[in-house]
Amino acid sequence: MIPYLVMIPVSYLLGSIPSGLIIVRLFKRVDVRDYGSGKTGMTNVLRTLGVPAAAVVLLLDMGKAVLSIGIARYFFDSDGLETVSALAVLVGHNWPVFVGFRGGRGTAPGLGGLFMLSPIAGLTAVILGAPTIATTRYVSLGSIVGSLSGAVTVIVLASLGHVAVVHVAYAVIGATVIIGLHRDNIKRLLAGEERKLGQRATAPGDSPPGGAEDAVRRWPKSA
Repeated sequence: MIPYLVMIPVSYLLGSIPSGLIIVRLFKRVDVRDYGSGKTGMTNVLRTLGVPAAAVVLLLDMGKAVLSIGIARYFFDSDGLETVSALAVLVGHNWPVFVGFRGGRGTAPGLGGLFMLSPIAGLTAVILGAPTIATTRYVSLGSIVGSLSGAVTVIVLASLGHVAVVHVAYAVIGATVIIGLHRDNIKRLLAGEERKLGQRATAPGDSPPGGAEDAVRRWPKSA
């Protein structure tokens, strides 16, 4: 019980570190939540600040899950504790205590956790998710495909005895949370109104960096 009482809050606090918010403030001195979707994750950073900053945020957000699971694995060596720690990071990232519980959608830390618990599942998520983004230019669709494929892979591997059965809980709950937080994107995808990769995010009153045709004005915070 004590390991859980230690790792759950530690992992949640790690997840709550708002990497996207910090990076955008450092380089642009603005609040990324005032732009685009209002989220702090990699996709909104990409639209707000560009590829290099988004890549840094992606690695930092994945690293939160990697670090949390690594700590649990090194000190306690428990599959159940690794699973709970990974989920706590996901909760912290999406609902961070440090910035008013306004975070991201969990794709990056979810992927980091997936790689730690099952490298094959993490690789499957990337192999199927990345080409989806590249071909459709919908980051949200790639995130959904990656989350689903990763979860299915974990389930298959667990049924074959290659992954701890308890890790299925992370895969299923994590994918459900990530996809649930993309529900607005799913509605826009079905309506043909989803924003594509490359569209820039601006705050109300800002001048579009590449002209009016390149800008996407602030959309609802629920998006």
